[in-house]
Amino acid sequence: MSLLKPPRPRASLRDRLSRRSRRPGEPRLWRTRRGQRRIAQAVMLACVLMLLPSTWLHAVADSRVRTVEDVPAHDVAVVFGAGLLSGRPTPYLAHRLDAAAELYRAGKVKVVLVTGDNSRVEYDEPDAMRTYLVRRGVPDGQIVSDYAGFDTWDSCVRAKRIFGVGRAVLVTQGFHIRRAVALCRAAGVESYGVGVAEPHDATWYYGEVREIFASGKAAADAVVRRDPTFLGPAEPGVTEALATHRAG
Repeated sequence: MSLLKPPRPRASLRDRLSRRSRRPGEPRLWRTRRGQRRIAQAVMLACVLMLLPSTWLHAVADSRVRTVEDVPAHDVAVVFGAGLLSGRPTPYLAHRLDAAAELYRAGKVKVVLVTGDNSRVEYDEPDAMRTYLVRRGVPDGQIVSDYAGFDTWDSCVRAKRIFGVGRAVLVTQGFHIRRAVALCRAAGVESYGVGVAEPHDATWYYGEVREIFASGKAAADAVVRRDPTFLGPAEPGVTEALATHRAG
């Protein structure tokens, strides 16, 4: 029978470091007042850092958010995509398009640039948006489609660099409008925003919470100024539509 003692299991690195940093009988840091104070300070700092991008959006865009009735007239309205259901605009997207059609009928804009996702053959936001607008009285020739508006930053950059839009009225929901205005401004598009009101349902609350996290990405996009997913050559659609409107 062996008299050798079995080897003692090695302590983990975390346990060894913990033993070195604590004297025998000393409580763990998070159980002390000093530790709890540090934890509370760290949580407060994290909350402040999380809210900084949202604060930036409000500072940049609050004075630029208007209604359909009081927004200044611009040549172009930009409508951001918001998804399709069975090939048709979702209710939120339909409400954006309704506001854009109202802007056109009121003479506040001359051309509507619809920007959305067409990354798959079977999913075509801009064409669905165009069809919806035409049915509500906007002439087909005054609608221009951006098929690579995969997110807000991409849509703003492409509006400026591909379609030559320097000033615009942006149309989206109220919880998204400040991010749209701030990003388009960073992309070189001077704009006012029309925030479409919605009932405070589950979708609205989801949108509000999502914006808290999306504001961080927006701030990064505004600083880094990355190229959009797809850039491509310049397109004359907006210029041609404006010329047609003037000729008519």
